[in-house]
Amino acid sequence: MAEEPNADIKAMSFEQALDALEKIVDDLERGDVPLDQSIRIYERGEALKSHCDRLLKSAEDKVEKIRLSREGKPVGVEPLDGE
Repeated sequence: MAEEPNADIKAMSFEQALDALEKIVDDLERGDVPLDQSIRIYERGEALKSHCDRLLKSAEDKVEKIRLSREGKPVGVEPLDGE
């Protein structure tokens, strides 16, 4: 059974995926990549972008703000966006 193309992306950190995506953009902007390879790396770029979007959404869901009492002491947390 052949490994799914771009399967390695799922294990990448946000920073790793972003670096790989930036390299793809640079390669495509240079315009010296053969057409068939351009299509493959464009598809990989789409997969990297989706992975970065998922990681960012996950991070946003974890961000909380600290609630303070009238005296300025921490009393708990709530979602950053107030939901």
